[in-house]
Amino acid sequence: MSYLSVSTWSLHRLLGPLRWTAWDEKLQTHVVNEQEQPQALTLLQLPAEAARRGYSAIEVCHFHFPSRDPGYLRELRDAFLASGISFDTLLLDYGDLTSEDPVRLAADLGFIREWIEAAALSGAKQIRIVAGEADAADQAALLRSARHLSDLAEYGASHGVAIVTENFKPLTSTGENCRQLMSMTDNKVGWIADFGNFSGALKYEELGVILKLSVSVHAKAQYDDRGMPNRAEFEKCLDAAAESGFNGAYVLIYDGPGDMWEGLERIQAIVEARIR
Repeated sequence: MSYLSVSTWSLHRLLGPLRWTAWDEKLQTHVVNEQEQPQALTLLQLPAEAARRGYSAIEVCHFHFPSRDPGYLRELRDAFLASGISFDTLLLDYGDLTSEDPVRLAADLGFIREWIEAAALSGAKQIRIVAGEADAADQAALLRSARHLSDLAEYGASHGVAIVTENFKPLTSTGENCRQLMSMTDNKVGWIADFGNFSGALKYEELGVILKLSVSVHAKAQYDDRGMPNRAEFEKCLDAAAESGFNGAYVLIYDGPGDMWEGLERIQAIVEARIR
């Protein structure tokens, strides 16, 4: 049965600093660049607030974690349990499985494994890993990504965490590459279908490729400068999900201007009318 979820990206102007991970080529190591943001709500408070607003689950971006200390991760797990909200997905936004730099690749794989361990401690069902940043035309990169995703799926399974990827960043910017990755990983890796990450004449056809195997959809509308969604286009995406037989989490994504909760409420009403 489909249900409503929300991504912490949709609340990024409310949850405090964003902690962006980057690769420092000169130092050959990871660095964290902190971007200040207001904090009206802590991550520990979010599950209860989301439950109050009618959500059943949350997806948490890795850059919203203030700590990976085991004690904090257990506190977060307990906050989800106390609220009755599911911690569906930890969204890891950094890591390039297609890097040809052996030092960076080894560091990124280690970084990803550490976040898989964090996902397990905090009670996340799955972790979204970026398939790669190589150009979509790079078939060798697609093979490298499939191999690493398969290995990480085994590592995740040993920690009770499923591995999912998404039509996100260059390598998976086409439906055909997504289809090939599904085949190369023997469907051991789940998917998230993001409404906003395909474009052009083949957008809805390409969404159809991954919707059937997706555990969630990022229900992202196109917004005008007032934060109002393009309802017709958004409903076309929702119809594509319904026609595919998708039966999972509709993760609401609002990244427009103004009050973020109000922006979410506008698309929440549209999604609820469609999935009832």
